[in-house]
Amino acid sequence: MEQVNRGISGLTWVAIALVVIGAVNWGFVGLFEFDVVAGLFGRLSALSRIIYVLVGLAGLYLLYFAVQLGKRERVTTMP
Repeated sequence: MEQVNRGISGLTWVAIALVVIGAVNWGFVGLFEFDVVAGLFGRLSALSRIIYVLVGLAGLYLLYFAVQLGKRERVTTMP
C-alpha cells in the first residue's frame, strides 16, 4: 500500500483558505454580479487590494506546493 506524507504546514492551510475565499468571491461575481470583498471593504480600497494580492499569492503558492507534492517520493509500507 502506498502512502504520502500528509503533513500540511500552517502556511499551506492559510493559502488554501485564501484560495477558497477567492473562489467563493468569483462565484458570487459570476452568479450575482456581486464582489463580496469590494462589498465588505470598498471597491479597490487599500484593504481590498491587499486581500486580492494575498489571494493571488496564495494561488501561486499552492501551484508551487502541488508541483512539489507531485515530486515527492511515495513511501511503500507493508501491512
